[in-house]
Amino acid sequence: MLPKPNTMPNSTIVGYARVSSVDQNLDRQLVQLKTENVEKLFIDKVSGKNLDRPGFSAMMEYVREGDVLVICSMDRLARSLMDLLDVTRKLQNKGVTIKFLKEKIELPASGETSAISKLLLAMMGAVAEFERSLIRERQRQGIALAKARGVYRGRKPVDTERLEEAKHRIASGVPKTKVAKDLKIGRTTLYKYLKN
Repeated sequence: MLPKPNTMPNSTIVGYARVSSVDQNLDRQLVQLKTENVEKLFIDKVSGKNLDRPGFSAMMEYVREGDVLVICSMDRLARSLMDLLDVTRKLQNKGVTIKFLKEKIELPASGETSAISKLLLAMMGAVAEFERSLIRERQRQGIALAKARGVYRGRKPVDTERLEEAKHRIASGVPKTKVAKDLKIGRTTLYKYLKN
């Protein structure tokens, strides 16, 4: 059997995948990671706006010197350039090699990233952050225009009785997804309510 590329004898190829909500699909990322022979996978179904994510935290705790971390794209790891640079630096200091598939960038564990890789990382991270801010700006403009025309209603708030009923059902052992479906509450809304 051939040894794994770019890894030490006791190292692991680790994968990290993330989507922004429980309703989104991870399949495309999982297929990509499978082709990279990922042995240990960490997943998040939460927004990447900050680093307080269970899968991300578990991955950061798990990886060790010699491991290779494979991620489909930079924006799956971090949403801001500052977070991206901070996380990649921390991983490299732990001795972890980072591989971004979409951007075709591999950052070696030594931390001695080539000048061109550092530049590409910063530029692509900045472009991704800029694209997200443009999307948010267009959404705000669209909402403002819809309000001006009197056609924007926003999301209808879920009444507290249904949310309390959901809380009681979950406490009695009914799965959250079933509760959300039965009471016609969005899973994201339910999880947000339970978190507060």
